[in-house]
Amino acid sequence: MLWLVAFGLALLATRNGAVTPGAATQEFGADPERPAVVSLLGNHWRGVEHAAAATLLDLAARGLVELRQPGDDPARSTVHVTEAGRTASGLMPYEQRVLDRVTASAANGGAPIGAIAFRDDKRAASWNTALRREVIAEARLRGLSRVRFAPLLGGALLIGAFVPGALFAVAAVMGGHGVRAALFVGVAPGAALAFLLSRALGERATPKGLERAGHWAGLRAWLTAHEDFAQLPPASVTVWDRYLAYGTALGVTSLTGRLLGFDSGDRRRVWSSYGGTWRPVRIRYPRLRPGFGGSTPRLLQLAAAAGVVAVCLCAFATLRQPDWVVAVDAHSGGSLRRPGLVLSAGWVSSALLGLVVAGKFSRWTLFVAFLAMMPGNFASGTHGWFSDAAAHEGPLLLELAAITAFGALATYLLVLACLERREPGTITGEVLRVESRSGKDVARFLALDEGNTDLTTAWALPATSQGIATGAQVRLRVSRGTRTIRSAELVRAAMPEGDRVKAAEQNAS
Repeated sequence: MLWLVAFGLALLATRNGAVTPGAATQEFGADPERPAVVSLLGNHWRGVEHAAAATLLDLAARGLVELRQPGDDPARSTVHVTEAGRTASGLMPYEQRVLDRVTASAANGGAPIGAIAFRDDKRAASWNTALRREVIAEARLRGLSRVRFAPLLGGALLIGAFVPGALFAVAAVMGGHGVRAALFVGVAPGAALAFLLSRALGERATPKGLERAGHWAGLRAWLTAHEDFAQLPPASVTVWDRYLAYGTALGVTSLTGRLLGFDSGDRRRVWSSYGGTWRPVRIRYPRLRPGFGGSTPRLLQLAAAAGVVAVCLCAFATLRQPDWVVAVDAHSGGSLRRPGLVLSAGWVSSALLGLVVAGKFSRWTLFVAFLAMMPGNFASGTHGWFSDAAAHEGPLLLELAAITAFGALATYLLVLACLERREPGTITGEVLRVESRSGKDVARFLALDEGNTDLTTAWALPATSQGIATGAQVRLRVSRGTRTIRSAELVRAAMPEGDRVKAAEQNAS
């Protein structure tokens, strides 16, 4: 409790002061901050959401890159590195980072602005984290920002977070509990408080920072007064110059900020230059496709499971007799032969047998099966759907549909298992995305651009496969029935995204 009080007082003492917006102005000032730093001030020191996009627009306003819009659609705009950009020096670290990323994407003369986005989530996260650190470093250098908790205060709070845990551990040992129990009660409270402390760490304003934030709030007011400014496309930087960059940093230009994304991009629409020309490739992910990524033994096992469900449902529906149930009244309300309970038990048991054969049975399966039987268990009255269904002779329409569906699924999986015996086909292309799926041993999605279509369906990459990265050119041996990758051969390694030097070396070769 004392730690929480101290933590609350620390938060109260280090909170940001209020920003007093200045008068609407179009002036930047004598020594204006770069748009990336303005994005930190404009976001109340909580983040730099539009810093990368604003920096790109600022580089365009300074002639290091060029943004072109060939048609009416701003999303089709392209980015090009100028000669001044290729020989630029003396840039801030985050400016060089953005320029490197654009150079790598537009290495062959130009690229769509959508190609700036990363294809790998981890790479995008690490790139943006590094950019944020570099922006904050300059803000601190200018005296506009400072760490929220001083090292002495942060260290004291961190040490104090584990004091209750240490006391709990001593009490547990003195109470006769084992060492494991003592460690658990000792570490758990400290870890929770340390996590709470880590969430509060960040930047806070300085007096100078609050003053400059007020000035840029005045510029935001001036830009907001222009009704069409929010919908300006990226190529309008040639007209609006640095105002477009500052407007993006301050969150005024919603269209430009959305189009110039330096994140992981749209996972269903990726720009690719494989084949010679840039084009958007749409990706389909067959999440519900039966047998996707399955081997022959696994397909046979799933076919057997579907067959078991179909046979059990057929047997239950055929052998079921009306005298299996009793009329539900005040005297037989608790009977195990209630119509709803009998029907639910037959259907759920069939499904459970199928799950056992498929190898998907777990402790949660019984819980779900228990919930599945509840509607029939609570059904009461001498009339109703369950009573009428139990009195019906032969399979119900619902049962016939289920038997047909599971029978067709078993047949389909058997056909796939037979097709898996064929010689795998060979395809070559560039890896657009590699995405994980839920489960440690589950095959991943690999989207490949073969260069001859604008629509591709992801393949199943075995979880044990290593060394395949986005941007690499590979030759795959695949089974088209299950869309499974059997083997992969690297044709050309992927270039690290955002690496200017390696991009130049690769073009020279």
